[in-house]
Amino acid sequence: MKVRFAIPKGSLEKATLELLEQAWFGVSVDERSYRPILSDPEIEAKMLRPQEIPLFVAEGVQDVGITGLDWVKESGADVEKLLDLQYGYVKLVVATSKQNRQTSFTELCRSIWDEGRALRVSTEYLNISEEYVLSNVAYRERFGVSRPLVITPWWRRGENRLATIYLSFGATEAKPPEDADVIIDVTQTGRSLEQNNLKILDVVMESSATLIANKNALLDKRRREKIFDILTLLKGVVDARERIHIFVNVKRENLEKLVKELPALKKPTISPLSEEGWFSVNTVIEKSQFLKILPTLRRLAQGLVVHYPRQILPLEDIAKGEQSC
Repeated sequence: MKVRFAIPKGSLEKATLELLEQAWFGVSVDERSYRPILSDPEIEAKMLRPQEIPLFVAEGVQDVGITGLDWVKESGADVEKLLDLQYGYVKLVVATSKQNRQTSFTELCRSIWDEGRALRVSTEYLNISEEYVLSNVAYRERFGVSRPLVITPWWRRGENRLATIYLSFGATEAKPPEDADVIIDVTQTGRSLEQNNLKILDVVMESSATLIANKNALLDKRRREKIFDILTLLKGVVDARERIHIFVNVKRENLEKLVKELPALKKPTISPLSEEGWFSVNTVIEKSQFLKILPTLRRLAQGLVVHYPRQILPLEDIAKGEQSC
């Protein structure tokens, strides 16, 4: 049986396919097909909407998948979160028309309810939005544990019509002020909100692409092995993007000083050169540390070579993680 791997279609698609390519998964994609072919014959990939992936993984329809953390929370799916993949960064925010003078969601709620009007929320995130409204101090003071009214074309729940949450089918930022008082929607740069004359009142959560797995699949020995192969290769790419691999040559008398100042991932590799009294030192460091140690390298070493590694496989970390799952 192959391991079923759900790959996100849409906004996360391009970055996900690039990640898989860099992780040594050769990817063949037909523009008209939702079934990309990976070079690993033991993995069966399928493209799905990020909104669907958490539930499909939780129910065992898919064994492993990549989706946004926001959709994991929205769905309430009981999945194992394996790795933050560090792309697809978005913020789920509360926004309203700039015409409103209030600067917080609480202020806006109180103003609307003091006027005897109903608060109208438009969003694709019904569950997150319901919990957000319920947790607001102004809401609790006025309505206690009464639940907001949530409306979709197919069903309704809740009883408090003075706080009504409508399912949005897209173009959410176009709803205020005529069709909604606030929206709860994702943004990367805030540019679309600005263009639609909206301002942010609050950040509900931050989200990024996340590798998730079915909990029962992790109990199956064969599928677990393949899932952790996927995790290892993807984490190798994520880690490599934050590090560089450096090679330098150093004289014997400077070797100890240099090694003490190198922030190696583990310990640097030191090899004697053909010329007596010279050594080659290579190690992996954080990108952010490179400029800090450059003066030391200039002073003590020669022949600096810098590489961007394709992958750095954290085998010890993965082994510990596998034991804990």
